[in-house]
Amino acid sequence: MTQVAASRFYTRWINADETRAQKVAEVGKLSLNAEVFARILQNETDAGASLPAAMRRLRNLVIATLIRRDLSGQADLAEVVDTMTAFGDFAVQRHLAAVMADMVAIHGTPVGAESGETQEMIVLGMGKLGGGELNVSSDIDLIFVYPEDGETVTTTPEQRQLSNHEFFTRLGKKLIAALSEITEDGFTFRVDMALRPNGVSGPLAASFGMVEEYLIVQGREWERYAWVKARALTGKPADIEALEQIIRPFVYRRYLDYGSIDAIRNMHAQIRAEVTRQEARHPDRSNNVKLGRGGIREIEFLAQVFQLIRGGRDAALRDRSTRRTLRILAEKQLFKPEVVDQLLHAYTFLRNLEHRLQYLDDAQTHTLPANEADRLIVAHMMGYQDVPSLLAALEEQRKLVATQFDEIFSDKANDNNEENVDAELSAVLSDTDNAGAIEAYLNTLSFDHAADAAQRLLATWHSPRLQSLPEASRNKLVALVNASLPIVAKVTETRSLALNRLLNFFEAIARRAAYLALLTEYPHALERVIRMIAASEWAAQYLTRHPILLDELLDDRTLKAAPDWNAFARDCRRRLDETPGDTERQMDALREMHHAQLIRLLAQDLVGDLSVERLADHLSELADKLVAETIHAIWKTLPTRHREEPKFSVIAYGKLGGKELGYASDLDVIFLYDDDDQEAPGLYAKLAQRFITWMTAHTPAGILFDVDIALRPDGASGLLVSTVSSFEKYQTTSAWPWEHQALTRARYCAGDADIGARFEAIRVEVLRQQRDPVKLKTDVLDMRKKLHDAHPNRSDLFDLKHDNGGMIDIEFIVQFLVLRDSAQHARLTGDIGNIALLKLCGELGLIDQTLSGKVADAYRTFRKMQHQIRLQGAERARVETERVAAEIADVEALWSAVFS
Repeated sequence: MTQVAASRFYTRWINADETRAQKVAEVGKLSLNAEVFARILQNETDAGASLPAAMRRLRNLVIATLIRRDLSGQADLAEVVDTMTAFGDFAVQRHLAAVMADMVAIHGTPVGAESGETQEMIVLGMGKLGGGELNVSSDIDLIFVYPEDGETVTTTPEQRQLSNHEFFTRLGKKLIAALSEITEDGFTFRVDMALRPNGVSGPLAASFGMVEEYLIVQGREWERYAWVKARALTGKPADIEALEQIIRPFVYRRYLDYGSIDAIRNMHAQIRAEVTRQEARHPDRSNNVKLGRGGIREIEFLAQVFQLIRGGRDAALRDRSTRRTLRILAEKQLFKPEVVDQLLHAYTFLRNLEHRLQYLDDAQTHTLPANEADRLIVAHMMGYQDVPSLLAALEEQRKLVATQFDEIFSDKANDNNEENVDAELSAVLSDTDNAGAIEAYLNTLSFDHAADAAQRLLATWHSPRLQSLPEASRNKLVALVNASLPIVAKVTETRSLALNRLLNFFEAIARRAAYLALLTEYPHALERVIRMIAASEWAAQYLTRHPILLDELLDDRTLKAAPDWNAFARDCRRRLDETPGDTERQMDALREMHHAQLIRLLAQDLVGDLSVERLADHLSELADKLVAETIHAIWKTLPTRHREEPKFSVIAYGKLGGKELGYASDLDVIFLYDDDDQEAPGLYAKLAQRFITWMTAHTPAGILFDVDIALRPDGASGLLVSTVSSFEKYQTTSAWPWEHQALTRARYCAGDADIGARFEAIRVEVLRQQRDPVKLKTDVLDMRKKLHDAHPNRSDLFDLKHDNGGMIDIEFIVQFLVLRDSAQHARLTGDIGNIALLKLCGELGLIDQTLSGKVADAYRTFRKMQHQIRLQGAERARVETERVAAEIADVEALWSAVFS
């Protein structure tokens, strides 16, 4: 038996007409698409066939051609499903056009009551038709929708007026009949309408208003899964877009929706229970390759759960195809590429097997045949010598799929983990008289201040906010507290402090069931949250303000990977380009991307993977990229812009300029432009103003950066933006000495690179001016006194930044040496940071080399201590003087040597 002859359907159909084999051979040489379908259909109707008969004959020809090409190794899975999807679209569109013409002739044209516009029915393809992955013998899942209610407009006395609803209901019935009625030529497609609003009990056709009300009021979780695949096969483009605006918020939530995991888990459990019942009643129908364990549906669920979780925030994940979605998940590192390759291989194997089951008799089946002879035929069609070989290969693929499915969908909340869960805590928390029991439990975990911690737990639990939660959310929260307490005990000695921070965090997220679901589904993320919160008050506050960042804590690979700032910039631009004209969404996107990078750096910082200097480099680079992409995006929003790219640059000063940025640092910047257009001053001023707004505005995602523009020429009384020439003139003739001090740590940040290069040339020229060392010393000391007086320290602690012998003293020493000696030593103008400049000054003999090294080490020590103090949320970086007495002495010695 040849491979093709293994299909009984193919053999029967070919043998029924001697011309058919030749037709299949000829059609098999073509690339089957709508144009080819139309040509073949036309030939049939020209020969006298009705449209339904012609379409059925075309259907059989298409399937026979695919069977021949597939079983002879000429067609792959992509060709089979693409062709069947194209034919499904074609059949629906042609039949709808025909029955619509018939209905209009009898009842007139449907018109919207409000818009007065002609109404067209939108046929939504659902399931595999919507996803572009239709089976050869599959039914098609459809939903019928029309824009608005109204009545038909008649043009002749014979036409009988109908309401739009009745018109489109009748139209839908006629379309179903045209596609699915069995005639001597067979059928075109079986039609399933069960996915429409309210299912089989709902109206056959629904207006946009009906659809919207249903999805908002009654739409269930499993329907979100179904509507992911919804694809309009017919209708006006404007109507289709309007319908998309209704569907999208139902399917794709704006937040990261980890509740989808539990919803799909429950749906899958119901499906599996039904399959198990069927297999128990009919043991000969086991091995369901679609709905069985490790089957096609589990692969689809694996792809779609990520779509439901993340699709609201990432448009790239809204693809309807399972295969394309899996590849996108690999690109975005949401699935390991090697796992996606395995899943795609399994998907191809299972779909090919499914097709071969259907090739036997053109039956919509997904289970291996009951009789051994048919099983052997299927095995041969799959390229195996015998049935056991096929079953072994099938088991291998299903096992792989099931393993990946369980990794995502296993019920972590109900996993029996005796070490991490105290079963009595839930009951204890519900009873205010049980503080003693909680305290006793905390004592077993060696909590410090266990009595206070017990009271805090009870206060949290009985707060109005938590008591008003739905029962499911309260249960999840109790389970999370159960799981958290042993982890807190494991990761820190200051357990009560960490618990207090953690409860603040839980209180902040309690109303967002998705966050509770995330921490329930991913216990390792819960532990990472607890470790971060225990290690840093600042981290605790940051996560509490931005709980959406929990998502970033799921994957070790992305969390621990070194940043790729060029890739970040590309991703940033792509995200901004996805929502042109939607300023609020673009501003949120920038903030979300900033937060995501910040939490990754914070995680690496807290485990000691980054030095303070390396962290500051990363934070400065992150700011540079965000500034650049913000300027690019804003420029595109200015309707009066006269060039493709602005001749405009952002210049960084202060911590950003010196690449010493911290987590919460503001940005000291000025704006330069070089454009002779007469509208340039106003245009670039508007660009700068909007830039400041985009950076500093509070949106639902927080702010991006605070921005300080006080260092621009003439300060607060100066123009917001300056030409390069006016900036040069100001710096060479009018700037104050302290402005030249600031220039020592200024650099090009973003925008036009040529302006950046000109700025750098001006900076070097200004820094290398000959200066009176006596006058310079006086000016620098005067400025240092002003700063010291502005930050009095009335405590017994040493202020690492402002006190004599601290960081500002070191910075002023460096700035003084750069301004005094750059005329003779050009290397001093390099933007290499204070530590490197100190060492360079020592090498050049400007200061004692040994002392320069000690002060450089002191600066590094101060920065590290300041960083650790800021991580604990302190506003001022102050320590006991004894801890840094040696460093203070070294700084004071160098200060005395330089300024005495």
